[in-house]
Amino acid sequence: MLALLGPTASGKSAAAMALAGRFPVEIISVDSVQVYRGMDIGTAKPGRDERARVAHHLIDVIDPTEAFSAARFAAEAARLIGEIAGRGHVPLLAGGTMLYFKALREGLSRLPEADPAVRAALEAEAAAAGWPALHRELARVDPATAARLQPNDAQRVQRALEVFRVSGRPLSALLAAGTAADTGAAAPAGMFGRDAVGSAPATEDWLVMALLPGERARLHERIAVRFDAMLEGGLVEELAALRTRYALDPAMPSMRAVGYRQAWEFLDGRMSRDALRDRGVYATRQLAKRQLTWLRSTRGLTCIEALDARAPERVIDTAASYLAARGAAG
Repeated sequence: MLALLGPTASGKSAAAMALAGRFPVEIISVDSVQVYRGMDIGTAKPGRDERARVAHHLIDVIDPTEAFSAARFAAEAARLIGEIAGRGHVPLLAGGTMLYFKALREGLSRLPEADPAVRAALEAEAAAAGWPALHRELARVDPATAARLQPNDAQRVQRALEVFRVSGRPLSALLAAGTAADTGAAAPAGMFGRDAVGSAPATEDWLVMALLPGERARLHERIAVRFDAMLEGGLVEELAALRTRYALDPAMPSMRAVGYRQAWEFLDGRMSRDALRDRGVYATRQLAKRQLTWLRSTRGLTCIEALDARAPERVIDTAASYLAARGAAG
């Protein structure tokens, strides 16, 4: 069982394809936005040639009008791991949605289900006063959660306040108490023990590699170059086509994704092209910061310098040692 994690623009896709060129792996995407059909440019989704050469899973699963939970990811990834292993191949989890990986590896905390009425009230309050005002409210009732969220992180601020208003308890307290469950769907509790049948191997048998940048400034340069390439590749045009094809709303999880959120505002005439570029780069850097924070708190990582030109080779060497020790090098 292999996992390859890292912040955005750290080179995960290239390293995963390099692994696939050496070992009989099938890739399970750990990406909360690549699950959406039609959202290709802004997610750096693997191209047709790559997907023809190597089996990729949990890509293009749902329409952008739908939602995809961490619990659903955990259940589907566990099923895929068993199926891939049954074919004599090596499952490779690759991506940067750390909550998804945590859900698969550790289970999820028990949280209340979504409440449409509370969400609608929060949306109305945000429309009147702005998300920073709701962030200040969150800081009063749940300072631990507010401290790790940006004032304009609408999706997470809304969810944290929703949890508090529904349960009367801070999200941070519920997460600390956590057992395996999810909002609105049962999590696959107990799937990772050695007595589990037909599911993922015990987590102590996983090799979890993390591509981490030694210099944050160089990662920021990569992020800017990649976002510019997305704009030149037609990110705005892709979103415009999606808005024509689907009944989309900017509050939907898919449209809150980095890049798409800024492109939406540009299409609505609320920012210039230069502002779209600058805010998109900034939002992507903030995403990378959150991903790195998750990774620093993740146990059992084998860290590899992401900015090293030989990073894919080092990933291959690390995986080769792990697989050879288990008689699965192929």
